[in-house]
Amino acid sequence: MLIAHRGGAADAPENTLEAIRQSLAHHADALWLTVQLSSDGVPVLYRPADLNALTNGNGPVANFSATELADLDAGWQFRDAHGDFPYRQHRIGIPSLRDALRSIPPTIPVILDMKALPATPQAEAVARVLTEERAWARVTLYSTDAAYQAAFARYPLARQFEARDTTRQRLLDVLLAGRCEAAPDPSAPAAFEWRRDVAVFETFTLGEGRSTVHAAFWTPATTACFRRQPAQRLLAIGVNDESDYRAAACLGLDAVLVDSPATLAPVRDALVRDGLRCGMATSSTR
Repeated sequence: MLIAHRGGAADAPENTLEAIRQSLAHHADALWLTVQLSSDGVPVLYRPADLNALTNGNGPVANFSATELADLDAGWQFRDAHGDFPYRQHRIGIPSLRDALRSIPPTIPVILDMKALPATPQAEAVARVLTEERAWARVTLYSTDAAYQAAFARYPLARQFEARDTTRQRLLDVLLAGRCEAAPDPSAPAAFEWRRDVAVFETFTLGEGRSTVHAAFWTPATTACFRRQPAQRLLAIGVNDESDYRAAACLGLDAVLVDSPATLAPVRDALVRDGLRCGMATSSTR
């Protein structure tokens, strides 16, 4: 599956209704959207800590009402392939989560990435929207902060990714210790970067040593560890070229998080049409 990261951040201004529209037009299989809370308690789609990173505004999202955020230009900093700013002449605002859900067909899965703290008020606001829009069944919740795991635990309909700390520890146990112990929960998908810079610190009596590596986290060994639960769903974050997409497919991962569905949808479609060749073996994609 191709999951459009932040709605497809390379194809259109991220986390906007325009990005969602384009990702659906390019036949993304699912959408990953980032949520913060406005000053009046409305869940809206935006990722960075400050509005000036992407918009013509300044300050944190939590300082502005949903109406004020909708009046900003969420495409202000977006450059196209020619280096131009195409959305400065066609302003698109920061949308609410409710408006985003209403723009997405009910058959398209949605992953909501929770940003900003504290977690409880945002979890309550998101839960209210999901209940009112009858959207629990098509939404899975993700956050790098464990506080959101606890905040959503009180909602029986909430479906959450495995805690990132748990996923990271299992990956590192396999990669560094050759050990696969804690069984994953098959009801909770696991997500982690395809590759990521890692720093290893070694403490001495007199000081400290540090090594860095651009680590590949999804390997045959790590995938096999998670696959002890056959129903476990695995997602690689940050797969953005054909080579990595094919490698992830050959590992049998269920989904990849991509910035440009426009670029990788043709690759996916070709593999579905022609079959996936992994070394000497040939199989069909999922």
